[in-house]
Amino acid sequence: QVQLVESGGGLVQPGGSLRLSCTASGSINSIYAMAWYRQAPGKQRELVARITKSDYTNYADSLKGRFTISRDNAKNTVLLQMNNLKPEDTAVYYCNAIRMPTMQNYWGQGTQVTVSS
Repeated sequence: QVQLVESGGGLVQPGGSLRLSCTASGSINSIYAMAWYRQAPGKQRELVARITKSDYTNYADSLKGRFTISRDNAKNTVLLQMNNLKPEDTAVYYCNAIRMPTMQNYWGQGTQVTVSS
């Protein structure tokens, strides 16, 4: 099992920055990749960014250049740095982990990000 706990969400003005953090616990050595997804009201959950165990990263095309995903292995933590935030970035952001070898998905409880003046 893997447990994920997110933090760092909140209210920010357009153009501002936030950093989300996701700390994993449990069977962390079996994690293949971790990612951030988001879900806005009335919309489907979408991938924001993913980072694999070998540090390969991929991003939603629309977010490249504004969002950066990284890992702090010593703290079993994945970070999402979000810059130049826009109102359309408002959503609940979820941390995700994929565990080998079954490719089972695990989810955090979500953290709200609101971009508004």
